[in-house]
Amino acid sequence: MPTHDENPVDRPRDAAEATTVSPVSPASRGYGPVFAVREFRAVFLAHLLSLLGVVVSELALTVLVYGLTGSPLLSALTFALGLLPYLVGGTLFAGVADRYPARRVLVVCDLICAGCVTVMVLPGTPVGGLLALRCVIAAVSPVFTGTRMAALTDILGEGDLYVLGRSLLRIVSQSALLAGFGLGGVLLAVLSPRGAITVTAVTFLCSAALLRFGTRDRPARSGGDGGGALLRESLSGARTVLADRRIRGLMLLFWLPPMFVVAPEALAAPYADEIGVGPVALGLLMCAMPVGQIAAELYVGTALTPRRRSLIVLPVAAAGLLPLVAYGFRPGMAVTVLALALAGAGSAYVIGLDQWLVAAVPEALRGRAMTLLTAGLMTLQGVGMALAGLAAEFLPVHQVVAAAGATGTLCLLPLVLEVRRTAPTGRIRTEVRDGADQHMTSG
Repeated sequence: MPTHDENPVDRPRDAAEATTVSPVSPASRGYGPVFAVREFRAVFLAHLLSLLGVVVSELALTVLVYGLTGSPLLSALTFALGLLPYLVGGTLFAGVADRYPARRVLVVCDLICAGCVTVMVLPGTPVGGLLALRCVIAAVSPVFTGTRMAALTDILGEGDLYVLGRSLLRIVSQSALLAGFGLGGVLLAVLSPRGAITVTAVTFLCSAALLRFGTRDRPARSGGDGGGALLRESLSGARTVLADRRIRGLMLLFWLPPMFVVAPEALAAPYADEIGVGPVALGLLMCAMPVGQIAAELYVGTALTPRRRSLIVLPVAAAGLLPLVAYGFRPGMAVTVLALALAGAGSAYVIGLDQWLVAAVPEALRGRAMTLLTAGLMTLQGVGMALAGLAAEFLPVHQVVAAAGATGTLCLLPLVLEVRRTAPTGRIRTEVRDGADQHMTSG
């Protein structure tokens, strides 16, 4: 670890990893230095492959279940089962992320997913089995994601490279949602649903190979106290993490905005019907928010210094949901798409928030904290979708979305004040010393 007099940016966690990171000038900006790290390139490509596999398999499985049953409810349930088990897996199995070496956990998770989708393609697998296998994949996902997030601090250090690496993975996630459904549609046009699912098994296996041979084998963060204590260790870690006032506030700042911002996406089809627009307009409504998020994250990651990214966290988090209030006036498509893009851009506050969380969580708990973060994020998004749908049963869709923006903002204001109050040394801290930051150019 660097001493207090050293700049933590672009530094590996220990001397043994020094050969992993290419020399980077203090003046370097943007995402280029992250790709100079060989291990990150493997993680990045594995992330892309596994994400495409998940998105394509979800779409193909939905079509397969509907073809077997003719039931819209069971078809929709395949999507719901992609969110609901996150809470179970992220809470009960979080200890895995710290108890075992990260590379082993990541590879095993990919192999489990590959095995599940392989069983899905067997002609004799019943619908109940398909849904159960979908649950297994969803339960494994938070463990995989949390372990990878914690492992990035080993690969990239705990400074700005980690922040930019996390940002790149988020950008890939949003892009994969846009490209994955398109790819899934193409595959389903030329293959059967089971054939498309078979392709996803290959993506999981390729991801496992990249992680196994492209990353170093590092020891576990915590040895645990026996195999039978995994559940207790997971729950104890969750209690310890959430008992800390600072960490709890940061977690909630990750969780709450997505819970409210999903309302327009969950209600895109009913809203398009309410304002009388067709499929093309519906596609714009669905794409506007991810495009806004990707554009904003790229801008913040390349054009702002680490210190400035830190300074915008609380203001952007507090105001990020306000564009949704425009729905209350039932504006035209142009204004609606702009409001959605701005709401998506508001999520760029998490770039600075990533650094705060890493600084706040003890290293021995990092895997469990990141797994819990993932589980809470996905679970609350599912809750937000369900609540938006329930409210739309009784109120016009435009009012529901506007209310989500207003209510979310009111909930975030006291949380922002809480996070500010718990900041170390009474101020919002960055992990980059001011002197180092002044050398960074704006090119």
